[in-house]
Amino acid sequence: MNNKLNYLVLHCTATPEGRPVSKDDIIRWHTSPVNLGGRGWNRPGYADLIELDGDLVNIIPFNTDDFVDQWEISNGVVGLNGNARHIVYAGGMDTENKKPKDTRTKEQLATLEVYVKYTIKRHPKILVLGHNEAPNAHGKACPSFNVGEWLRSIGVLDANIYHKPVTEKSSAVASVETENKEEATTTTVETNKNTEAEA
Repeated sequence: MNNKLNYLVLHCTATPEGRPVSKDDIIRWHTSPVNLGGRGWNRPGYADLIELDGDLVNIIPFNTDDFVDQWEISNGVVGLNGNARHIVYAGGMDTENKKPKDTRTKEQLATLEVYVKYTIKRHPKILVLGHNEAPNAHGKACPSFNVGEWLRSIGVLDANIYHKPVTEKSSAVASVETENKEEATTTTVETNKNTEAEA
């Protein structure tokens, strides 16, 4: 049994503004052995990459049904990998690579908007969030912009915007988690521990 797709998580590569990043770069960064400068994961952290010119590049193939199959899992956020899709844009840091910065080009913005809206159309109950909003993000800046504000600015309904709980779970998250427990209770246990890495 597969987990229901509940989240679309937005990421940045945390690379300097204007620096190109390729699919091969991401695969190497994430899957190369630690002693060779990689993270040693069994899979990359993202399903798709938006390059500086707005081109959308698939990293991990996936289908468009409402479930996350084992072969579709990407290691974007610990605890959300089995029921989320992760997309990354190249950039997210200033040119000196010292401070987080929203570096999305107009082409990246256009592609990301289409991607988000298409995903919501295919999965009307999906919640969209930034990596920094995940329950265990621990002070991360990724994706270096306020996802909720941006989503509202492009007309995404509040029902599809993740709201990080302050002290207790929001009703939207609790509802999604309840639905998950009813539909798939065993997949998480079966997931390889290496799939619980985080980009």
